[in-house]
Amino acid sequence: MEKIGIITDEAADLPREIIEKYQIAIVPVKLDWPELENLPGENTFQKMRELEKKGIKSFGKTSQPSPKDFIDKYKYRLERFEKIICITLTSKHSGTLNSAIQGKNFLPEEDQERVYVIDSLHASASQALLIFKTIDLIESGKTAKEIVKELEEFRSKIRFFAMFEDPKWLEASGRISPLIAKFFRTMANRGIRALMTLRHGKLIPGGIRTHAQDTVMVFFKQFEKENQKSRQENKKIRIVITHGDDLASAKRLKEIIEKEYANARVAFINIINNVVGAPTGPNTLICAWCEV
Repeated sequence: MEKIGIITDEAADLPREIIEKYQIAIVPVKLDWPELENLPGENTFQKMRELEKKGIKSFGKTSQPSPKDFIDKYKYRLERFEKIICITLTSKHSGTLNSAIQGKNFLPEEDQERVYVIDSLHASASQALLIFKTIDLIESGKTAKEIVKELEEFRSKIRFFAMFEDPKWLEASGRISPLIAKFFRTMANRGIRALMTLRHGKLIPGGIRTHAQDTVMVFFKQFEKENQKSRQENKKIRIVITHGDDLASAKRLKEIIEKEYANARVAFINIINNVVGAPTGPNTLICAWCEV
């Protein structure tokens, strides 16, 4: 039996090869959006664009996994691993953490002691970085208790930034108020865009950028601004980029960063999951990073 296994939810946007390589169990997220079902498109974002073209005013509803979803994964992984570390989507915007804890509490007492649940306080790209940190710590030989303690300290060191093409999806989901959404639209019409960030797990404005028609360069300048010290000290930086069906922008951002920063490496690029993607919308770009 192997020592420590990892469980997370679909919001981490991990690519299939990472999931398989490190035997990570994924708890699926739920999206209820009947209007999308018969629309053409290879992914949710393409279907959302079709929805707009047809003038259909509809917004999806996301729901957290159930405690049973976690129970099933716990039982499955406990057959192979001595201990389990379960890392969930930020509790500030989802009830996933509660379901994970409830699921753990339904296990026999001896199995409950083998499961550790941690709130990532992150989502998408930044949640993935916390999982990479977990893998690093497992491979270094740390115990599950030691890993959880280090992860709780490490969460605040991960930087997350996102930019959305249209705030209407966030507004419809209740993540931002109509007043803030109106402000974002007014600013966008003047070439001014808001970068969003996560602070203590909550999505908040992370700064206003003028002349922001080129989203990729907005991200790069933010990365450059925040990593001057890391560059001077030649510290390694791990990056994850996720996108709302805008692979070209994600690849361009990767190329610019890795060209300008020899100490930076993009671990992967992936499309954003449904639970994050439905409220953020098509062409969303997310970039997260941390020192390794």
